[in-house]
Amino acid sequence: MKFSNHPKGLPYLFFTEMWERFGYYLMIGIFTLYLKDSVKGFGMTEAEASDLYGTFIAFVFLTPFIGGLLADRVLGYRKSITIGGLLMGAGYCLMSVHSLPMLYLSMFLVILGNGFFKPNISTLLGNLYQSNDYKERKDEGYSIFYMGINIGAFVCNFFGAALYNMIGWDAAFIAAGIGMFIGITIFWVGTKHIKSADVIKPKGEKDKSLMYIFGVILLPSILFGSLGYLIPEPIVGSHTTDAFLLGCIPVVFFYGQLYYRSPAEEKKPIAAMLAIFAVVIAFWAVFKQNGSTLNTWADRYTDREIPSAIQPAMGALRLVDTIKYQQDSLPLMDEQFRIIDKNKSLQYPSYFKNMEPSNMPKEGEAVKAFNTNLFQSVNPFWVIVFTPLLVAFFSFLARKGKEPSTPAKIAFGLLISALSCLVMVGAVYANDNGLVKSSAWWFISSYAVVTIGELFLSPMGLSMVSKLSPPRLTALMMGGWFLATSIGNKLSGVLSSLWDGYEDKANFFWVNFLLLGAAALLMFAMLKWLNKIFAAYKN
Repeated sequence: MKFSNHPKGLPYLFFTEMWERFGYYLMIGIFTLYLKDSVKGFGMTEAEASDLYGTFIAFVFLTPFIGGLLADRVLGYRKSITIGGLLMGAGYCLMSVHSLPMLYLSMFLVILGNGFFKPNISTLLGNLYQSNDYKERKDEGYSIFYMGINIGAFVCNFFGAALYNMIGWDAAFIAAGIGMFIGITIFWVGTKHIKSADVIKPKGEKDKSLMYIFGVILLPSILFGSLGYLIPEPIVGSHTTDAFLLGCIPVVFFYGQLYYRSPAEEKKPIAAMLAIFAVVIAFWAVFKQNGSTLNTWADRYTDREIPSAIQPAMGALRLVDTIKYQQDSLPLMDEQFRIIDKNKSLQYPSYFKNMEPSNMPKEGEAVKAFNTNLFQSVNPFWVIVFTPLLVAFFSFLARKGKEPSTPAKIAFGLLISALSCLVMVGAVYANDNGLVKSSAWWFISSYAVVTIGELFLSPMGLSMVSKLSPPRLTALMMGGWFLATSIGNKLSGVLSSLWDGYEDKANFFWVNFLLLGAAALLMFAMLKWLNKIFAAYKN
């Protein structure tokens, strides 16, 4: 990985994003575990935790629409990034206070802060590559930037596990906040290399005026969202899901209007971006189950016992989850880990529920296990491993004149991601549908496959918006990318909340495979059209 062939601002944005993601993924890696903890958390069921998780991460990626607009027109990118970072840091720290009202307040601060931070650091990065000296390196720049995201996401879970083991949930959340504050400090240290890319767009266009946005989008979104809570019976899963999806209707309508109101020379690139936004919703709906369904798989269905050879080292690093085989005040669950009666207790912690009898410890003995949230580092580990390889691979193809177009990379990303679901189908068959614990290698292998798909798709999406967006609409279209991410994130919560309803867990992963497979086929069907637009309009 070389910064020397890129703008001087790249390393500062790289490390800012690395520390921001350190905080975010530390928090999100323990979020549902904290919600479901019946002793030190809130004792939520799987469905309750998944619904709240899906709503939370959906709003986290919905607010960039407004944050990008305010940065584009009023605040500028650097001020917006700073405001967003400070709000998120405060939100993570407040999660350390065990109180439902404080939890909701901290979630609100993170949602608001991410809206200011996320679209603007991505847009700022794209602006650094506007000159002819760097324009051809934009895809590579976004891939390097994406690697920074995942270094933070990889390291954070070890800190989270150690702090939880030594102190508790509160210390882990505070560490997330500190990470965010470090990122903002780095950002301002490097501001002299970034300020040239911080350009506020001229005012005057009707489709970008603040009053128009707030009157035509935000107010209707609030009204539509309120209907979700007024409907007697939920339409899709829960009232929060209904409220979110209904609230998105005015935003989606706005992007349709944006296309029809734009001049003829802008219609084709906007249409291409909107088409890709719609298709990649399926990717986020499956991929973002890493904090819910796959966290549940790692916690309950995966053999987490630490090999005896490395137990001393793991113990020294405070990365050991000690689980005693004795009566515990946990809710009574059925064979699929569904809560039956919160007032009754199991005779032992649920980790032993599907352990083979020959491996069961004696009464009072303990198993030394990896903390569940450590498995959240598997995906960023693979990103760190694969990113240099893919950057080198695409550079090699570029020299040969055979590098796939950005839309082609996204299409292949969807297809490869679909294959990861088949690995999890194999994991279900291997553990006899949850009757025994599966090897962690199934989980790790599935993440390896989906990570390759992610690297074909996610950084390419950011690069695509930067390449195709008309200059006057860059922040709005970056907000559109995050709107698609947001809807996908919410659907990931909807899918995860159905987990308990599948007696055969393989069917759950088959549904995910079919969803991604259909999206991949649709993307390949549009590829010829998209490639023509990219060839004619990319910046």
